[in-house]
Amino acid sequence: MALDYRKCAEEIAANIGGGANVISAAHCATRLRLVIADNAKLNKEALENVDGVKGMFESNGQLQLIIGTGTVNKVYDEFLSVTGASASSKDDVKAAAAAKMPWWKKILKTPGDVFVPILPAIVASGLMMGIVEAIPKFWPAFGQSDWYSFLDLVANTAFALLPVLVAISAARVFGGNIFLGAVIGLMMVHPALINAWTVGNYAAGEIPTWKLFFFNVQQVGYQGHVIPVILAVLLMSVIEKWLHKHVPEMIDLFVTPLVTVLITSFITFTIIGPVFSVLENWVLAGARWLASSLIGAVVMGAIYPLTVVMGLHHMYNVIEAGMISSTGLNTWMPIASAANFAQFGACLAVALKVKNQKTKSVALPSALSASLGITEPAIFGINFRFMKPFVCGMAGGAVGSLFGALFKLGAPVYGVTGIPAIPAVNNIPLYLVELIIAAGVAAILTFVIWKEDAPKEAPKAEEAAPAAIEVPTASVIRCANGTVLQPVKGNVIAREDIPDGTFASGVLGDGVGIEPTDEVVVAPFDGTVSSVAESQHAVGLEAGGMELLIHVGVDTVNMNGDGFTCLVAEDEAVKAGQPLIRFSREKIKAAGYSDTVAVLLTNSEDLEGVECGLV
Repeated sequence: MALDYRKCAEEIAANIGGGANVISAAHCATRLRLVIADNAKLNKEALENVDGVKGMFESNGQLQLIIGTGTVNKVYDEFLSVTGASASSKDDVKAAAAAKMPWWKKILKTPGDVFVPILPAIVASGLMMGIVEAIPKFWPAFGQSDWYSFLDLVANTAFALLPVLVAISAARVFGGNIFLGAVIGLMMVHPALINAWTVGNYAAGEIPTWKLFFFNVQQVGYQGHVIPVILAVLLMSVIEKWLHKHVPEMIDLFVTPLVTVLITSFITFTIIGPVFSVLENWVLAGARWLASSLIGAVVMGAIYPLTVVMGLHHMYNVIEAGMISSTGLNTWMPIASAANFAQFGACLAVALKVKNQKTKSVALPSALSASLGITEPAIFGINFRFMKPFVCGMAGGAVGSLFGALFKLGAPVYGVTGIPAIPAVNNIPLYLVELIIAAGVAAILTFVIWKEDAPKEAPKAEEAAPAAIEVPTASVIRCANGTVLQPVKGNVIAREDIPDGTFASGVLGDGVGIEPTDEVVVAPFDGTVSSVAESQHAVGLEAGGMELLIHVGVDTVNMNGDGFTCLVAEDEAVKAGQPLIRFSREKIKAAGYSDTVAVLLTNSEDLEGVECGLV
């Protein structure tokens, strides 16, 4: 069934409080990204049930609606038209969202902003390191070859010079000059300094020092450190911006960079580096303890998905990068892998168990994405939405992480989990067992604990409608795919005469209006119910390639179901003449609305020979 982009956009707008509640709107490849002024106006349950919305989540101050590749851009265009909002870039939306975030969340968000852009380089290097190190285990002679030496250099470069990559990315985040940022990063791993990985080989008193004012500064590099680098570039960006504002333009070009680098380098080597490298070592020691401790691994494996929900999971990149730089092995990765693969197992269980076709169509691809380490679709589209699968995934993550800690699994890579991490892990067979355990526990628990909500039952036939079904004889729409019979008794009018601009314009499809003399809408053909409005005033039907909308009244959505009784449920098969909706003309008119019934073939543009009118 083709998606009605306009209808999808209208329903989204209606359930976010209208265009006045939108601060900024943009879209990426799959998601509509919105910054909302007042979240209290959101109707989250209704948003999740909008046809075309495959999932919803809030992250980093943004409301993100998962719509899908090739579709989101069309819904976005209609959304701008419906709400009157102006188009924004993803950066604009991020900036608007960041402005709304509390200070503590901004601090936790920063490491993710710094590390996400450099993930491709780190992932590629880490996977290559895993492969290069694995080959000699099966082919010892390779470890002595020139090819091994060359590939080892290629694989290690990103990690050996990680502070430079971090500095460049941090300069982008903080708004500083990226080339000055690169200079700060290069300075902290300058070959004239003792390599931080080999400083342990020096005896006490052998490490050369600088005497700068009253500071005694050891001439040691910052290989393996990232927090001091980020803070140094933050300081650099602040100094640079201040100087640009206060230094005369005629000398700004050379004075600002010179002063910025001098001040930043002095404070970095005398204060930031010595202080925060010690603090970072404490953080890494604590993280390694959590990853290796059985209790710590269980706890982190369980709560890891919660940090994804809160948008804080990128902060682990700092820990993982520090582990790789200091020990060459990231033991945090198996925890993240177990947690992510458990969400895959829970989501897959939902996909296999659920009967609702819309849910199944979202769950299957979301589960595949989670198996590859991208868990947001599974978490926000399925597991967290139904909650029990999410909790079952937490349990699976805890058990899988326990297994990983028992066997000291790890990899020389970060930013990659699940199946893509297989080539890099230090023990592939045990890693596969960990993934199976995590997903298996989550899937089994989900199968046992989670039950699909039963669709709302329609009133029993003998209570809701007469036993005999009267099949209409007149048709109102005809096309090559079939005929639409008159669904409600009354005066048939042209689509253009429907007292609603949207219906009359044909943007929702061609059709007719009916000024009812009866209060029962019946099925105009044998088909399937594709959608039921939350307020029960409209239904969607499909049969033989025809997609039909029957909408009772104009603006009656505002009645919130008062005066309407829907007699069928979504995905239910119906026969021509079967009652679909009972409504009160009196209540509609008392509310000040027209009771005209719109009967529209929403995919009329895709059908041949469409004719509208009473026959």
